[in-house]
Amino acid sequence: MNEVFGPVPSRRLGQSLGIDTIPPKTCNWNCIYCQLGRTRPVTNERRVYVDDKHVLAQVQEALDRHQPGEIDWITFVGSGEPTLHSGLGRLITAVKTLTNIPVAVITNGALLYLPEVRLALRAANAVLPSLDAGTPDLYRRINRPHPDVTFDRLIEGLIAFREVYDGKLWIELMLLDGINDSEASLREIANLLKRIAPDEVHINLPTRPPAETWVKPAGTAAIVRAQAILSDVARVVHPASGAFDLSGCTSIVDAILAIITRHPMSENELQEALAIYAPDQAKTVLAELRESGRAQVVERYGVRFWSAVNAYYPNSDRSAAAAPRTKGIQS
Repeated sequence: MNEVFGPVPSRRLGQSLGIDTIPPKTCNWNCIYCQLGRTRPVTNERRVYVDDKHVLAQVQEALDRHQPGEIDWITFVGSGEPTLHSGLGRLITAVKTLTNIPVAVITNGALLYLPEVRLALRAANAVLPSLDAGTPDLYRRINRPHPDVTFDRLIEGLIAFREVYDGKLWIELMLLDGINDSEASLREIANLLKRIAPDEVHINLPTRPPAETWVKPAGTAAIVRAQAILSDVARVVHPASGAFDLSGCTSIVDAILAIITRHPMSENELQEALAIYAPDQAKTVLAELRESGRAQVVERYGVRFWSAVNAYYPNSDRSAAAAPRTKGIQS
């Protein structure tokens, strides 16, 4: 499967061409809200996961296929934590030689305590790390990290990166109902943000299928409270708008699979994309996707989402049957 996918509509980055540097799902966190399901097993091994030349050839092909203005950002994001790929810095630098389109990295930030990771990300135009908790206990409850990526290391890395990074540092906070949306929890996060000094704080809500069925987005009152406590650097990031690009693969089904492996699509989003790229084949494509054995439907919040079949969502019989159990660090 291609490592380059989209463009897809991003809540923060407009039409974003995605670059995935790791196989699904490779992550040192096992977040309760992750749209790609549970991490099995959690890993913290940094190594070469993809071939840089192969990735760059895909980026060039995508750039050649699109007109100016059709791609707003090129974003390193995907099937887990992109900084686990030890060649990420080389890839960022190489991509920037191909285009003037800005480059972003969406990361959990857990490895920023490593000097080599901070150096790798300095070439990006924007870096979007996560901060969902203000205490070690809540960090473990929400992000369920690998034992090596402690809360102290997370905060240490964010502060150290801010000291050397001249680009846009946008902290992402996933606001969860009854978990981190109380006044006390938000003030603990705000105290840390004062030390990190990001350019912006993006308040996100879980709008795609969270790994755990009991995870819910914070309500309106909590969002208002978060805005007030996090002061004028905070803003609510609304759900994405825009079209999913299903071009660039040998078949529409392959294009869909390339996206939903990293970015589950609601059934409505999928149908809207098919209306653009395969208006006369929509039913056929959906049937082929359903029969391919590579996709699954996960229901959250009363909405049907299409995801890759190897993504593991608890209480989903289809995903549990499809994904082999692997020994590793569990929640």
